[in-house]
Amino acid sequence: MIKKISLVFSVFLIFSCTELQQVVNQLPGSTSTGLSNEAIANGLKEALDQGIEKQVSKLTKTDGFYKNDLVKILMPQELQKVDKTLRDIGLGNLADEGLKVLNRAAEDAVSEATPIFVNAVKEMSFVDAKNILLGDNKAATTYLETKTNTALYDKFNPIINASFKKVGADEIWSTIISRYNAIPLTTNVNPDLTDYVTKEALSGVYTMIAVEEEEIRTKLSSRTTDTLKKVFALQDKN
Repeated sequence: MIKKISLVFSVFLIFSCTELQQVVNQLPGSTSTGLSNEAIANGLKEALDQGIEKQVSKLTKTDGFYKNDLVKILMPQELQKVDKTLRDIGLGNLADEGLKVLNRAAEDAVSEATPIFVNAVKEMSFVDAKNILLGDNKAATTYLETKTNTALYDKFNPIINASFKKVGADEIWSTIISRYNAIPLTTNVNPDLTDYVTKEALSGVYTMIAVEEEEIRTKLSSRTTDTLKKVFALQDKN
């Protein structure tokens, strides 16, 4: 998915049409691709659109995290004892609600990811692009994670903090923590849930990007247009 992105933008923004053709001709097995520069660029754009729209956009919907077992945000390690204790004393509904609002906050934040991904793609060099196109099944995801992790954290963190207030998470978790800390013989807890959910949201985004990248790289059926099929045939010959 993202490998496509890489070629498209790096080629499209950094190289002239002549240079692009030279790049393509240097790829293993692609001395005669039968593809125009425009077709190759369009294929990479389609890959980017498919990856973001098909997978990352799912996470922005209600239950995008909460009902997706690949990315569902669970209790942090230090709160797992809180979850168990609440359920043991008949407060399972409160524990469930606490978990749900953590996922709701992540769903709110992910809509901010796409522009940051696009900027990362625009900054991609030719070496990055070639390495991604001919790399392993997570090469593009790894590149994006390296380039966007800090920017996405800085973007997500305040949104998640605000979302906690919007969905009532701050109040719910204040109640949960207070109830737990009031139980005799327990050790008081005071986790930084905003930081935790921010990191889990980032992990979820990269997980879903990796899912689509691997699909496009390894399954012909995921290459949903003729352009994608032809462009990724270059990779298949590697």
